[in-house]
Amino acid sequence: MRYSKLKLNPMETKYAIVATLACIMLVAISQMEATITCGQVTKLLTPCISYAVLGGTVAPECCAGIKELHAIKITTEDIRTACSCIKQGAAMIPGINYDRVNELPGKCNTTSPYKIYPSTDCSKYTLQSFSIYYVF
Repeated sequence: MRYSKLKLNPMETKYAIVATLACIMLVAISQMEATITCGQVTKLLTPCISYAVLGGTVAPECCAGIKELHAIKITTEDIRTACSCIKQGAAMIPGINYDRVNELPGKCNTTSPYKIYPSTDCSKYTLQSFSIYYVF
């Protein structure tokens, strides 16, 4: 069996490259989903519960968890998922003090693009809003 080479003129080659890149981008965009789970958020932020309820000293593990959470939030969906998980988790903790919850990023020398309260609308936060507030 003999194969012949496909001969394209330079303009056809450019169109073929652009079409290939467009297909790759469409596949990549269609696969952009939240990569973070509520289980991960819970595991990372569980050390923060004692401060959120009782006050006192913030555990170093809490700050490490907050910073790790920031490091893995890479898409708008991740940011919204993390916000929703924190909001839902906080609502289940008896005696939670939302002002203390919202103090945690500052006490850990970082920032957060959102404040967590029962009324927080996590759907309004985007990757751009996170990037504006996030300080390494």
